[in-house]
Amino acid sequence: MKKTINIIVLFLLLMVQLKIVAQPSPDEQLADQFYKNREFDKALDYYERLYNRKSPDQFYLPYLNCLIETKDFKKAEKIVKKQIKQYPDNLTFCADLGTVYNRSEQPDKAKNTWEQAVKSIKMDDQVFTLANSFIAIRQYDFAISTYLKGRRISQNSYPYNFELANIYREKGHKVAMINEYLDALEINDSYIQTVQNSLQTSFASDSDQKQNELLKLELLKRIQKSPDKTILSEFLIWIQIQQRDWEGSFVQAKALDKRKKEDGGRVVALAQLFAQNESYDMSIKAYQYVISKGKDNAYYITSRIELINVLYTKIVSKGNYTLVDLTELEKNFNITIAELGKSAETEPILKNLAHLQAFYLHKPDDAIALLEETIALPQLTKQKQAECKLELGDILLMTGDIWEASLRYSQVEKAFKHDEIGQEAKFRNAKISYYTGDFKWAQAQLDVLKGATAKLIANDAMDLSMTISDATAIDTNEAPLLMFSRADLLAFQNKDDEALKGLDSINSMFPNHALADDILNKKAGIAIKHGDYTKAANYYDTIVKKYGDDILGDDALFRLADITENQYKNVDKARELYQQLLEKYPASSYVVESRKRFRRLRGDGIN
Repeated sequence: MKKTINIIVLFLLLMVQLKIVAQPSPDEQLADQFYKNREFDKALDYYERLYNRKSPDQFYLPYLNCLIETKDFKKAEKIVKKQIKQYPDNLTFCADLGTVYNRSEQPDKAKNTWEQAVKSIKMDDQVFTLANSFIAIRQYDFAISTYLKGRRISQNSYPYNFELANIYREKGHKVAMINEYLDALEINDSYIQTVQNSLQTSFASDSDQKQNELLKLELLKRIQKSPDKTILSEFLIWIQIQQRDWEGSFVQAKALDKRKKEDGGRVVALAQLFAQNESYDMSIKAYQYVISKGKDNAYYITSRIELINVLYTKIVSKGNYTLVDLTELEKNFNITIAELGKSAETEPILKNLAHLQAFYLHKPDDAIALLEETIALPQLTKQKQAECKLELGDILLMTGDIWEASLRYSQVEKAFKHDEIGQEAKFRNAKISYYTGDFKWAQAQLDVLKGATAKLIANDAMDLSMTISDATAIDTNEAPLLMFSRADLLAFQNKDDEALKGLDSINSMFPNHALADDILNKKAGIAIKHGDYTKAANYYDTIVKKYGDDILGDDALFRLADITENQYKNVDKARELYQQLLEKYPASSYVVESRKRFRRLRGDGIN
């Protein structure tokens, strides 16, 4: 017991002593305070005493800086030479001596001292410490010389490419910087991510476009010189993607695929990227290339399926399609299905064909029969069955068979009660109640869905719930809302002329109603469906200006920006509109996508 107490006492005494040692003395505190306040003449006296009496190594640097700042260059030279004598292998002190000469207006002596320091390098460790010293005093040329000397003494075992590239970037020597990065890439393929990260920011500024072009030109030269260095081609593809040069990236990917005798996998990945960025023609071209490799290719079936889906998206998304376009698309669907067969694997194109037949070609009976056949396919997953049932419900709703539609939605809701697809089914059932004028029941279901795990469903439920609430909040007369919900259903059923007449009737019978912005929004949606983007933009602009503080303000602003970007091709105006949304609606569900588009239009790379 006594031994234990003694140990505790000794431990406590030791801790007290350590605390005393760790605490700075009054002289140190005063010196530090004067130094931070740039009162170097006052700090000098304290640091001189601390340097001479306590710890030269600890107080050398602040003492030296005080001497330089107070122009006592003789004494500064003396203490630096003392450090050099004591630590001859630490070339940092040689850099300090050069600084003393430089500040005392002896540039030749400074240059000679720094040159001698570089010549004195014998070990790798000296390279980093000396180079960092030169960088700290902005002597970048000597830092470059230091790294080049390090490259020689290491016999290229570590060539300092990234360190040199950073200095060349700082000096604005773009060609030299690019060459260092590419040299590193040629030395080791695994450096590609580091090089990409280093150059990523250059795609965020218009001022760096010249650099990016230089980079592409240098890469093309190296690819021609060393075609077997496929990492260079991969890097070029990455750069072209950052610059949205879809054609160039496809040409390079195709060439690389042929050179390496690959199976088209990288081209398929590009085709998917093209489609995501709405470059449908390039996506089609990429899939066609993979298909041309033959039916035995591993990506043949995937490419056939994705090709027809991209063709479908391209036609239906542009709005100004013709009956000839739609008929030709249906023919292509049938050719693809005839070749690949009806199976769980081809379910995506079966579902898209059904949608095309029902909503665009006015063949609902064919669509219903196709979907029922698809749902019954063996090996089709429960999830895919549910997706087809939702599509079937939509088609039944479109034909006016409302209760059969509700039955299909209910089946999915029951089977996937806690999943996202079940929540989607619940939302569609709530919309049926809304379409049929049962607003209280619809709102009760929508209020439940506000807490849905899927953000998009939760937002849609909130928007529709707010539409119902706003329409009945002041005036208990449900007639305007009933007229609006019926027009909404007519638009869903592609009976657009009837829908527009219904919407106009609300404005005539109930002017300045709370549904005014909803009516404009619905008209804009119909206009887009028919490819009339000018009319849609006018509707959205009116919403932003007259009803910007209401629930549809951010939605209208985002869609106006989208039309401005993708239809009018007005990059500057679109960027301005996205920025406006970010500033005015920071809590909007469109913030993430708006920020992404704003950065891209500003010149940032693709993530």
